[in-house]
Amino acid sequence: MGIPVKLEAFEGPLDLLLHLLEKNKVNIYDIPIVEITNQYMEYIREMQRQDLNIMSEFLVMAATLLSIKSRMLLPKQENPENEEEEDPRAELVRQLLEYKMYKCISYELKDRQIDAERVWFKAPTIPDEVARYEEPVNLEELVSDVTLKKLNDIFRMMMRRQEDRIDPIRSKFGRIEKEEVSLEDRIAYLREYCTTHHSFSFRNLLEAQSGKMEVIVTFLAVLELIKTGTIHIRQDRIFDDIRIESRLAA
Repeated sequence: MGIPVKLEAFEGPLDLLLHLLEKNKVNIYDIPIVEITNQYMEYIREMQRQDLNIMSEFLVMAATLLSIKSRMLLPKQENPENEEEEDPRAELVRQLLEYKMYKCISYELKDRQIDAERVWFKAPTIPDEVARYEEPVNLEELVSDVTLKKLNDIFRMMMRRQEDRIDPIRSKFGRIEKEEVSLEDRIAYLREYCTTHHSFSFRNLLEAQSGKMEVIVTFLAVLELIKTGTIHIRQDRIFDDIRIESRLAA
């Protein structure tokens, strides 16, 4: 009949490896891989009845240790370029150091949590008259060292700051205002104009407009009236003025 052995609980294979290194008091940078692997495998054999999901992580590490062990037992190959061969334990050492760092941080955070649980905070109970109290200001003491020269320097400094904020180029820009001109209004205006003017100059019509937007919309209105057959245009020679003739009865 076997003797039941109570195993220590470890959070993972790295935790177990770190425990074995500390137990054997060995340098983490110079792991005795054969001895540690043997102890690790002994622990694995004792864990065979544990949860298989947990066992799988430890078995992966066991395979890694055996691989490192076999590589270290092989004779070193001579490198013609005199390059130093990488230590098979290097990656494992890096993982162990990283795990040890996070483990120490977790202990520190746990200690802080325990300390925080022992702290009690008292709600403020300051009377309203004390909370509303404001220390009186002694105006004479406040302006005791102020002179006209200091006031003038402060004033000039503030004015200089205001001038620095002004963009010398954009500050000269005028304000752009939107011209409200609708195509429907221009068409109605031209139809009424055509009832009293049977033939007129296209150039004179555009020059009579008050702004760029009116010129554009008037031009669009002329095109619309040409499309509907309300007016038609005529030009006798190239570069001559375009004449607009109305087909609306006067």
